[in-house]
Amino acid sequence: MDKIVVIPDSFKGTISSLDFCRIAETLIRRYYPACEVITVPVADGDEGTVACFSEILEGESVRVTVSGPYGEEVAAAYLRSGNTAIIEMASAAGLPLTEARPNPAVTTTFGVGQMILHAVEAGATEIILGLGGSATNDAGCGCAAALGVCFRNAAGEAFVPTGETLQQIVSIDPTQARQRLSGCTLNAMCDIDNPMHGRSGAAYIFAPQKGATPEMVARLDANLVYLDRLIASQLKQDVSALPGGGAAGAFGAGVVAFLNGTLKPGIDTVLDLVAFDRLALGADFILTGEGKIDSQSLRGKVVAGVAKRASALRIPVVAVVGDVADDAYAVYDLGVTAIFSTNRKAIPFSEARLRSAQDLSHTLEDVIRFSKIFRNSR
Repeated sequence: MDKIVVIPDSFKGTISSLDFCRIAETLIRRYYPACEVITVPVADGDEGTVACFSEILEGESVRVTVSGPYGEEVAAAYLRSGNTAIIEMASAAGLPLTEARPNPAVTTTFGVGQMILHAVEAGATEIILGLGGSATNDAGCGCAAALGVCFRNAAGEAFVPTGETLQQIVSIDPTQARQRLSGCTLNAMCDIDNPMHGRSGAAYIFAPQKGATPEMVARLDANLVYLDRLIASQLKQDVSALPGGGAAGAFGAGVVAFLNGTLKPGIDTVLDLVAFDRLALGADFILTGEGKIDSQSLRGKVVAGVAKRASALRIPVVAVVGDVADDAYAVYDLGVTAIFSTNRKAIPFSEARLRSAQDLSHTLEDVIRFSKIFRNSR
């Protein structure tokens, strides 16, 4: 083999995309010492997004102190590469920051807005915002308020809404925020297509993971419905059915409604930034992967995104994954050439995760050894 591109997602809770790349590169070089190996670790907006971009882009880490999910000071950082700032919302409003006291009714994304403002004031003309790992359900109102969107209650007072106080908003004025962001594009990375509210929306699907009780979930969803209607009447925007609007506690909807931003699958953002078509040109095959491949993988996930681009270039794609669902095989129609599972023993996940690096290494070695058949038959 002369050239192999390694571009995986993380295996949630077990293997990071960085570790996948390192293991794969070591094995490839063992069997093909002269092979050009290009590694592109991918994060889709969750924790680790900035770390992954730091591996594939030249840039500097910018450290800032901002408000955390409960308004406390937290140390955060974003990546500055040229005129682009890559920010992960989890660094200021992530679930791990709530420790043992998660409560999506009162947590805020205000600190995320402070990070964006810091980057813009430092000259960034493009913001890439990772939406994932959130502790919030405020539809990004906290972030918007930090950037200058004015939310007022019935008494005419400006305030910073949270998930439980969205119904107190009677007016929204985004003028100042939009002025601050003029000349700057804001693209939010998300890998889900859930809507803002409803049974498949932000509150019902994700709030329980953030500590919400069933009663709280119902209230949070009702508040999002109220906010959606207010956005439609005052900002003249319909974000109710926006794919990805439910990302990060409906932050996706807020990015579009309040900040004139756009939502984009994380993998597409990565592929564009690294100029994937040029990067992959001439590759013998592309090695990708994710924790589980299923029907959800068709909807903007890493394997599907890579396969679509590679198919146009007529480059084979090998997907090494943790589990393969019965409904996964439609990815072959998108351009995946073969799927290999790291699930080598019939054991529970609680045990399998302890040997995940070993199982990944063995599976990757099987793939690479098998590839030598075709190399030797040329």
